[in-house]
Amino acid sequence: MPVSDQGINKDRYMFIPRTAIFARRGDEYLLIKGAPTKRLWAGKYNGLGGHVERGEDVLSAAARELEEESGVTADLWLCGTVLVDAGEVGVCLFVICGENVKGEINASREGAVEWVKKEALLHLPVVEDLPVLLERIHSMHKGDAPFSARSFYEGEQLKVLFR
Repeated sequence: MPVSDQGINKDRYMFIPRTAIFARRGDEYLLIKGAPTKRLWAGKYNGLGGHVERGEDVLSAAARELEEESGVTADLWLCGTVLVDAGEVGVCLFVICGENVKGEINASREGAVEWVKKEALLHLPVVEDLPVLLERIHSMHKGDAPFSARSFYEGEQLKVLFR
C-alpha cells in the first residue's frame, strides 16, 4: 500500500521504534550501566538497545545495537512489545531476549556492560521499568508468544500494564 493510502496524519498517535535487549545466561542478564555523560539514565542499569533505523527490521536493529554497545552477538527473539505513552509521539519498544552470547564484552560510549544477577537488581540503581520487564521475561523461552503491554505515568508513578 503506498504511503498516501496509509492514513497517516497528525491527529493519529505515532511511534518511534526502539529495541530493548536482554541477553541472559541462567539468572544473569547482560546490562549496561549508563555512562555519566548520558542525558538519560546516567549511572543507572538498563537493557542494551536503541532506535530501529530506517530500512532495518527489528531483530536486525537489535543485533546491530547489541554488537555496537557490547561487542557481542547472541541468538535473539522477540519477547514482547510495550507502547510507551510519551505524548504526541510515543515509543514502540520491542523487547528482545537473547541467549548463547558470543564474543568478548566491551564498554562503549553508552556505558559499561556487565553480567548482573537478577537478584542484585534490588540493590542497584536501575531505570524504572527494568525490574518489571525482567520479571515478565525471566521465565520466557524462545517460541513463547510475545507479550503486549503499554507504559504510561499516572502523576509521578510509572504504570506498565500487560494484556
